[in-house]
Amino acid sequence: MEMEPILLLCLSLLAHGAEPACREARFTGTVLPLMRVQQLVLPPTTHSPPPNRLRFRHDVSLTVPVAVGAPPQNVTMVLDTGSELSWLRCNGSRVPSTPPPQAPAAFNGSASSTYAAAHCSSPECQWRGRDLPVPPFCAGPPSNSCRVSLSYADASSADGILAADTFLLGGAPPVRALFGCVTSYSSATATNSSDSEAATGLLGMNRGSLSFVTQTATLRFAYCIAPGDGPGLLVLGGDGAALAPQLNYTPLIQISRPLPYFDRVAYSVQLEGIRVGAALLPIPKSVLAPDHTGAGQTMVDSGTQFTFLLADAYAPLKGEFLNQTSALLAPLGESDFVFQGAFDACFRASEARVAAASQMLPEVGLVLRGAEVAVGGEKLLYRVPGERRGEGGAEAVWCLTFGNSDMAGMSAYVIGHHHQQNVWVEYDLQNGRVGFAPARCDLATATQRLRARA
Repeated sequence: MEMEPILLLCLSLLAHGAEPACREARFTGTVLPLMRVQQLVLPPTTHSPPPNRLRFRHDVSLTVPVAVGAPPQNVTMVLDTGSELSWLRCNGSRVPSTPPPQAPAAFNGSASSTYAAAHCSSPECQWRGRDLPVPPFCAGPPSNSCRVSLSYADASSADGILAADTFLLGGAPPVRALFGCVTSYSSATATNSSDSEAATGLLGMNRGSLSFVTQTATLRFAYCIAPGDGPGLLVLGGDGAALAPQLNYTPLIQISRPLPYFDRVAYSVQLEGIRVGAALLPIPKSVLAPDHTGAGQTMVDSGTQFTFLLADAYAPLKGEFLNQTSALLAPLGESDFVFQGAFDACFRASEARVAAASQMLPEVGLVLRGAEVAVGGEKLLYRVPGERRGEGGAEAVWCLTFGNSDMAGMSAYVIGHHHQQNVWVEYDLQNGRVGFAPARCDLATATQRLRARA
């Protein structure tokens, strides 16, 4: 007899410092481990990236284990709620003669009995990619394959063919889905690290017609990102109320008419205000809403590491944070230092100093319609790799984890996964909303792993 899964969630809904309230929940969804992979490495390029690519890149990505094909081939994929078409690096990819260390094994379509490339005259190629920035296109004879070209805000791009195969996630039944079988790339949304397997591709989870959740008719999914190197959880399906009944929901925003800068398949919510500590910043409502071009939408994105704010909201946040932390942290004092081209509120301090100060830093709250994403403590600062200051390099360089969208070349607000750590985030597609609740994601993960072994 198959046992019903039981998950222990520890929601931190009480005052800071209080013990979390833990409860058991029975559910019918699929649970997968969700890893934070450190040290994103951009692999060597096979061709020069387009000049309009942005300068920033992610140092941490979220990955999940997936089995693809028959017999199953185990791969690791970046979880990205900001992207549509999933893709895998396939055999035959153009790579340099000396691949990067720990390069991920490519997916071998020819070894899968369920793999099939999409023909350029097929409905999949003709109309199902209508939501992609660059729709699939016909390669023409002799192959007549359906080509896909994908690009991302962190300077990554991937090209290949549209194909279909079976995907197995956790203990759920296999599902058939279209994906990009990538044969060339200029950099990566996939990652590698010293202690984790590199990612083979990306799992697209937005609301587009070719996203994994749309193709598999997934009506609800959620994740809980654990801090540090510990695994979190990805839950597909199930009863959201049974898992986390105390979520605060914010509705998804949709604009019916096409606008040049509005991503209509993103998880777009309404940002209504920003506070630093108890101080609500004097930001006009018009600054926080999409304008007539669609610029200014707010997206919840697991594929972006940090949070980005448009300049008219970023400037008052930066000023108020510097004002409230003047007695705690010493500014870097280098006007030309900008981390990843978008983060210029930076400080110099030893690790011990930041550890002590982090408990006294003012919380930053992103006030949404009906919910709030609160960012405090260690999540407010990020140590810039390789940057040391002071005698003998005694001080590290730290930057506020809110970036300037305008400096990065973006026209939107983006809530990244760094600020979603220890938060239960639920995407309820059936009811058109996103829910948030503070949680101890490390405890939820440890309990699930323990029960899985019993």
